[in-house]
Amino acid sequence: MQGDLAFLILILGRLLLGVFFVAAGIHHFFVIVPITDAIEARGIPCAKWVLLSGSVFQIAAGLLMMLGLFVAAAAFGLIIFTLAASVMLLNFWEMEGTARDSAINSWKSNMAIVGGLLTVAAGAM
Repeated sequence: MQGDLAFLILILGRLLLGVFFVAAGIHHFFVIVPITDAIEARGIPCAKWVLLSGSVFQIAAGLLMMLGLFVAAAAFGLIIFTLAASVMLLNFWEMEGTARDSAINSWKSNMAIVGGLLTVAAGAM
């Protein structure tokens, strides 16, 4: 019984994180210009390609996690993605005031998401 509950909790966590990444990836296709502008402002070359390829990756990896396919690989890929996106777009070390506070809070949220992804990966191993 206890093993069944743990399994259900792992499945629920996997589904919730997968939905989060799928929804975020889809959302990017509706806000291409402002996100591309933000990526370009950070000096990243080929900003639109970076955005589109990253969004497709988010969707694909999120779906794999949700479907229970290559779960550990998908989770580790999303960890790398989340860390890279955080460094690219949440450069709080160059900000001041409210923007800095918001970016720091987003970093904290992203690190919590990374923790969830590590848990998902561990459950799949």
